[in-house]
Amino acid sequence: MMKKITTQLIFAGAMWTSAIGIAHAEDPYYGLQMEEFEYRATDTGGDLFVWNGDAFYGTDALKVRLESNGEYNFDESALETLTSQLTLQTPISDFWDIKGGLRLDSPKGTNRGYAVVGLTGLAPQWFEVDTDLYLSEEGDLSLSFDVEYELLLTNYLILTPSAELNGAFSSDREIGSGSGLNSAELGVRLSYDVWDRTLSPYVGVVYERKFGQTANWAKEEGEEVASWQFVIGTKFLF
Repeated sequence: MMKKITTQLIFAGAMWTSAIGIAHAEDPYYGLQMEEFEYRATDTGGDLFVWNGDAFYGTDALKVRLESNGEYNFDESALETLTSQLTLQTPISDFWDIKGGLRLDSPKGTNRGYAVVGLTGLAPQWFEVDTDLYLSEEGDLSLSFDVEYELLLTNYLILTPSAELNGAFSSDREIGSGSGLNSAELGVRLSYDVWDRTLSPYVGVVYERKFGQTANWAKEEGEEVASWQFVIGTKFLF
């Protein structure tokens, strides 16, 4: 596990250092935000720690963004997934930014590097959308689509449904990714804004499912292809 984390840190550090010069501009700002920082209890008795967040530096015209997400399995004392993505991001309209950069996955098994291009922003009715297209070092194309919506029940209580879809245009057996729609995650979280969106503890439920060849390969490895998960965690922003 430490070897994988070290690989991630070397990659992220080198990319971050080289990109800071590109992001140089007058009066830059920076921050760290974690959209998910949570414990998950699965319906099969598993215990997971999951995070999804990013650090950024730059201006409204150009940002450097380092994203990290992963999943740690307490039962196996091992990382299930670990992803770092470094992109440059710039606006193309009032509500949409285009981004491009590199991504490194180092989960259980084979590592993979990718080139990435994507869009992030606000769709009509204030849906937050983040979509990426990936080209792996093996020449395989894949994509991801994330959407969430914040429903204010009160000034402090917020209900956030979300959906994440992942697909690929070809199969990559080494990393267990089949062609077509290969996985989905649906969730809903109820958070309480403790301090001006800086700290927002939450509880919720998540449903994960694999599809097609991805599900078949998971079964061969003795893995679950679908699960319900109770989550408790917090969002924070600095």
